[in-house]
Amino acid sequence: MAEHLLDVRNLRTVFDTEGGRVTAVNGLSFRLAPGETLGIVGESGSGKSVTQLSILGLLPSPPATIESGEALFEGVDLLRMPPETLRKLRGNRIAMIFQDPMTSLNPFLRISRQLTEVLDIHTTLDRNAQRRRAIEMLEKVGIPDAGNRIDAYPHQFSGGMRQRVMIAMALLCDPALLIADEPTTALDVTIQAQILDLMRDLKRDLGTAIILITHDLGVVAGMADRIIVMYAGRVMESAPTASLFRRPHHPYTIGLLRSLPRLDADGRDDLIPIPGQPPDLSRLKPGCPFVDRCTFAVDACRQTFPESRTVADGHTVACHRPEVAEWNARGLIAPPTDEDGTSADTAEPANTPHDSDAAREVSVPDPDGADRPPPATDDSPAHATDDQEAGE
Repeated sequence: MAEHLLDVRNLRTVFDTEGGRVTAVNGLSFRLAPGETLGIVGESGSGKSVTQLSILGLLPSPPATIESGEALFEGVDLLRMPPETLRKLRGNRIAMIFQDPMTSLNPFLRISRQLTEVLDIHTTLDRNAQRRRAIEMLEKVGIPDAGNRIDAYPHQFSGGMRQRVMIAMALLCDPALLIADEPTTALDVTIQAQILDLMRDLKRDLGTAIILITHDLGVVAGMADRIIVMYAGRVMESAPTASLFRRPHHPYTIGLLRSLPRLDADGRDDLIPIPGQPPDLSRLKPGCPFVDRCTFAVDACRQTFPESRTVADGHTVACHRPEVAEWNARGLIAPPTDEDGTSADTAEPANTPHDSDAAREVSVPDPDGADRPPPATDDSPAHATDDQEAGE
């Protein structure tokens, strides 16, 4: 039996467009253990959804082409699997919840028909058994009066209930892997919390591994065992959830966290947006794609994309200067604490370059142990636009 449920290696997906060849996923690798929840975060256009659609063979070709890579699911490469075999796997061993349930459900078919169709394709159950199984799953995801509601049409359900139906459909065949693509985006905050609680309960009860795709760090903070941060089709940082939030090392991850409000702030601190715009994926340059938005960039960042390096147990980062970035983030991100509750951020790393030109960019500890951010300059990101959204 394979050690990892899913092992993605060096995945590269491109799109041929009128404006040129767009590199949507660029040498991406990650692993998922059985029963694990992996959060994939990043702004729109970072390649989160394209990665999963590539793995499942759901991208139209043309314009999409998977140029290289492997996606080993239970030891078998999905990218080289015959289409008919892959179709039997989707909805059975691997299931996906899409972002907008109203466009995922057929508005002309009753919910009963759409649920039993999944069982008809992937199981040998008779019609009566299929209906009983569908009602059972609707009850499990919290649909009231499931025996009657199963014969309703999608428009007769609220947005939150439609998303529950999609989760029920995905879990009908007890998949080993559930991929959830922005499952709460179209829902209000109260319903979002209910859906996330439901997914936690189902994971606990069924032992399903989950890939949770989102741009919302708050969602993955409460759901994921581990997080990978994507930018311009690449993995910038990968870490256990607690490690990523307490000690982020990549400037992009730090930028994402600094743009979030903090409960321990006194209300006077402004949120700091990430400066600039994402790169044009049809005109990628050598080096790190975040270089033009990075406070800590040096010449090496423009010349080569950094090798992924380990900075803590299970924590890797693709950055030429992770120590500088991590030290600068202390005091700006909620710091880790030792078991006795005291701050663990008391010592400066030996390789923090305070005696170099880069020292101007690095926060300096106050005598009381609190860190302050570097002062803004005319070309500083402090007042830059926070318009980060690009087309997915």
